[in-house]
Amino acid sequence: MAKSPHIKLGFILHGVGRTWNDWRHPDRDVNASTSLSHYQQQAATAERGKFDFLFVADSLSITEKSSPHYLNRFEPITILSALAATTSRIGLVGTLTVSYSEPFNVARQFASLDHLSGGRAGWNVVTSWLGDTAANFSKTEHPAHATRYKIAAEYLDVVKGLWDSWEDGAHVADKESGQFVDPDRLHRLDHQGEFFQVRGPLNIKRTPQGQPVIFQAGASEDGRSFAARHAEVIFTHAPTKEEGQSYVADVKARARGFGRDPDQLFVLPGIAPIVGDSDEDAEARYRELAALESIDTGLGFLSRTFNDHDFRQYDLDSPFPDVAHIGLDSQQSGTLRILAEVRAENLTLRQVAERLATPRGAFVGSPETVADQLQQWFEEGAADGFVIFEPLPGQLELFVEKVVPILQARGLFRAEYEGTTFRAHLGLSEPENRHAAARRAQSAA
Repeated sequence: MAKSPHIKLGFILHGVGRTWNDWRHPDRDVNASTSLSHYQQQAATAERGKFDFLFVADSLSITEKSSPHYLNRFEPITILSALAATTSRIGLVGTLTVSYSEPFNVARQFASLDHLSGGRAGWNVVTSWLGDTAANFSKTEHPAHATRYKIAAEYLDVVKGLWDSWEDGAHVADKESGQFVDPDRLHRLDHQGEFFQVRGPLNIKRTPQGQPVIFQAGASEDGRSFAARHAEVIFTHAPTKEEGQSYVADVKARARGFGRDPDQLFVLPGIAPIVGDSDEDAEARYRELAALESIDTGLGFLSRTFNDHDFRQYDLDSPFPDVAHIGLDSQQSGTLRILAEVRAENLTLRQVAERLATPRGAFVGSPETVADQLQQWFEEGAADGFVIFEPLPGQLELFVEKVVPILQARGLFRAEYEGTTFRAHLGLSEPENRHAAARRAQSAA
């Protein structure tokens, strides 16, 4: 299948903002992370702009130093279920961890969301990297990095097996005969594995799009291989176009090695575009955002990335501290990227913190400038689309009103939704039910 001619766009629901100080902006609603009306408004704007999906990030552990949005926010499935009732086309993607949940519950939650939304659910599969999460779930230690990915592979197999419990046609509901279900089309899973033992069947029928769309955000070696083997969409981080090109080429080559069609795997870096009436106006808006931040913001980013390690204990102008051993078992992709930059440029702690506090990115400018950058990344193989953060209040509206029409005029983005399900938007086929496939193969033999 050929690569999609259209850029894919998602919007991340990040309430009071993605950094430590976004919430201080005069126009920011300090209650946005737990405001249904705020998210309803953003969802309506993104759907008006024909975005592919909304995305809810998550983690299960906080400290007093966590960023404001993560200190106080909705649980993903809850807010997405509410938004399912006020939207009609846009996809709804939630983050749920395999390290601190059970496959049966997660399969049921996402199947329910898919039914509630008419086939618009997506699951961002994460393994949880913050070590102190274990203490919130009656566990004494956090699984090691490689073990977490082994858990994830088995977990995903179990969830998909549960989603296949019901074949199409299993729900008979024949009032005249009194038959509610066809027992030949309802299947137990009877999974017995290294980490999970799950009987099944799932207590909700096959969903409108067969199975929710699978997202993953792997950037470490284990994460890239897991994503290339299992994911349909990868949410990644690419500070430059060149890094985006390298990542896309790598994971799609891995996907091909696993026997997959790489054009059925979409790689979407997260970006925070700042749109102004002109390039100069956009730069002024960026400076407005940067003025809210501080060195302490950058130290907060570092702390979170390195498993809540306290970077405030070090001299800011000394060489970056030796913390590689911490990065190996935390957010491995983020820590390795930072450490590579430190080694390449001999950076001090202050320099690293400053970069993290006020990331500018490539997408700051007039509507035409931002559209040009999006087109260049897309056409030059650095991205199949983008997950949009809103760095300043009102930027989503500006993007929809000013950038989207340019992309549409250039034939790079849809004018209308292609169908009613999330898979239809992405051009992904519905996974065939394993039991129906076996029945078909047996009939053909």
